[in-house]
Amino acid sequence: MRLGRALVISLLISAVPATAWACACGCSVFGVGTRWTMPTGPGFRLSLQYSFMDQSQNWQGWSSASPALNGDKDIRTHFFTLSAEEMFNRSWGIRADLPVWDRYLKTTSDSGELVTGEHLSLSDASVMGMYTGLSDDMSTGLELGFKLPTGPDDLSVFDRDTQPGYGSTSLLLGAYQLGQGSNWGWWAQGIVRVALYGTGGYRPGNSYNLGLGAHYDGFARYRLVPSLQLVASIRGSDSGSAADPANTGFQRLFVVPGLEIPLVAGLDFFADLDFPVLTHTSGDQLVAPWLASATLSESF
Repeated sequence: MRLGRALVISLLISAVPATAWACACGCSVFGVGTRWTMPTGPGFRLSLQYSFMDQSQNWQGWSSASPALNGDKDIRTHFFTLSAEEMFNRSWGIRADLPVWDRYLKTTSDSGELVTGEHLSLSDASVMGMYTGLSDDMSTGLELGFKLPTGPDDLSVFDRDTQPGYGSTSLLLGAYQLGQGSNWGWWAQGIVRVALYGTGGYRPGNSYNLGLGAHYDGFARYRLVPSLQLVASIRGSDSGSAADPANTGFQRLFVVPGLEIPLVAGLDFFADLDFPVLTHTSGDQLVAPWLASATLSESF
C-alpha cells in the first residue's frame, strides 16, 4: 500500500509536460486558508478540487474603472486540481498538486479588434515537503517546495501575465497552525511564492497569501461543519522588458464562508465562496467579483 501511494505522488510530480498558468489578479487565493490541506495524522490523502474565477470587472487602484481603459475584457478560468499527500509519520510528509486549467481570454488586438483565445491543459505542478514535528498533535506545520517552469509562455493572444507559463521556477514557503476548542476550532496559514529568476525579459511578481479562519463543530451530528475565514492576497508587480509593471501587482482581502460535509468515514466534501471586501490594483486590471471552490477528499 505504501508503494502504491508513493507511485501516485511520483506520477503527479513527473507529469510535467504540463502548462503553468500565470494569473493576473487573484488565483493564488485558492492555495491558502483551507484547513483540509493541513494534515492531522499519518497516512495518505487524495483530493480533487474544482475552482472557478471570472475576471470580468476592470479595476484601478481602490475602485472599479471604465472597461474602456483596459484592453483585456474578460479572463474566465476553470481550475481542476488533483492532489496527493503522504504523511510518512507524525513529523514528515510530502504533497504534490497537479492542476488542469481551462482559461478563456477576450482582449483587444494591436489593431483595435476584439479577439479571443482559450486553452485547456495541465498547469504548473507543485511539490511541497511538510514538517509537523514541532508539536505532538501535529497542529504546527512548516512547508517548503517548488513550482516548476513547465508551460509555454509564447501562445498567441495571451500576454506574458496571462500566458500558460511563468518561464521560471518559484520557491514556495509556508507555515500553518491549527487550534481546537470544545465545539469549535481555528486555523491560520501563510504561503509565499518567490520567483527565483526571470526568462525572456519577464519575471513574475512574488505573491504573499495569508488565511485565518474558524469552524463550528456543533452541527457535526448533522454532518455539517460551517466555517468563516479571512484571506489576504498580495502580489508584487512583474518586472523585465517583456513585463507590464504599471498594470500588474495587487492587494486583495476576501471574506470566505464555507461548509464541510463529512460523507462517510475518510471521505469529505468542502465548498466555499470568496467575496472580496478590499481590492487595490496597480494600474488597470481585471478582477473577479467572487470566486468559488469545491473539494472532494479521501483519507486512507
